[in-house]
Amino acid sequence: MKIRTAAKINLALDVTGRLPDGYHLIESVFQSVGLYDDITVELTDNGISVSCDVPEMFAQADPIPCDERNIAFKAAKLFFEENDLSCGCSIHIVKGIPSQAGMGGGSTDAAAVLHCLNVLTDSGLTLEELSVMGKKLGADVPFCLAGGTAYVEGIGEKLVKLPDYDKRILVIAKGTQGVSTGEAYARIDALVSPVHPQTGKLVDSLKSAPDTAYMYFGNLFEQAVQLEEVDMLKSAMLNKGALKANMTGSGSAVFGLFDSREAADICALKLRDNGYFAQVCETVSKAYTLI
Repeated sequence: MKIRTAAKINLALDVTGRLPDGYHLIESVFQSVGLYDDITVELTDNGISVSCDVPEMFAQADPIPCDERNIAFKAAKLFFEENDLSCGCSIHIVKGIPSQAGMGGGSTDAAAVLHCLNVLTDSGLTLEELSVMGKKLGADVPFCLAGGTAYVEGIGEKLVKLPDYDKRILVIAKGTQGVSTGEAYARIDALVSPVHPQTGKLVDSLKSAPDTAYMYFGNLFEQAVQLEEVDMLKSAMLNKGALKANMTGSGSAVFGLFDSREAADICALKLRDNGYFAQVCETVSKAYTLI
């Protein structure tokens, strides 16, 4: 089974507290976007294998393990264990989503593997049952199974479906700088008098006035990580006509919203000429499509 699985961005991302176990509570709006990893899953008699095709630019930023450390491998192992299945599988991943970018590249691969194995083994699990399993792999996996547009709370596991914010034109770009998720949250904890995104107003706008929802995009992590490349990419996008530009996740990819594909293409070309990964895509309503 071959599947094309979508990345996600955070239209808004706020940190609202911290649990006794150290996990942080977030408030966010997740959005699927048309940057994809291609996943091929084939059932075998036993054992799990993972192979990867990774563009050199992505590998330089964050080497992707193609063994039992890969979250796709962990997803397959968990699926077989929880469904008491004795078969195995081979997984091949062609990366199109930048790594260490705040775009859920690993989580969406895990979600794709769970979906494929559910179909291939005729297990008949519901989306809710797959999401419960996915939560054990990572907080973003349940969203990557559902896709579209969603309001997210808790540690990322509480999802409320929002009206689809699809077919919006984006430029997504990333440099070589990055911050680990752990370090990013540590910097969040150290912020003094942070300015929080207006996530509630964004949710209301997506429901009633989606064309102006971009006014409420925001990301608390921008104040925390303060990456020079992020500031440069945001400025470049705004100078080329973006309505709004923000970092996604804990970094370090940046997305810019455009009302013209021509302007988006010009912006992406300029950024690529300057050595950055940059791609034009659209917001999408589905987590994955069959190839």
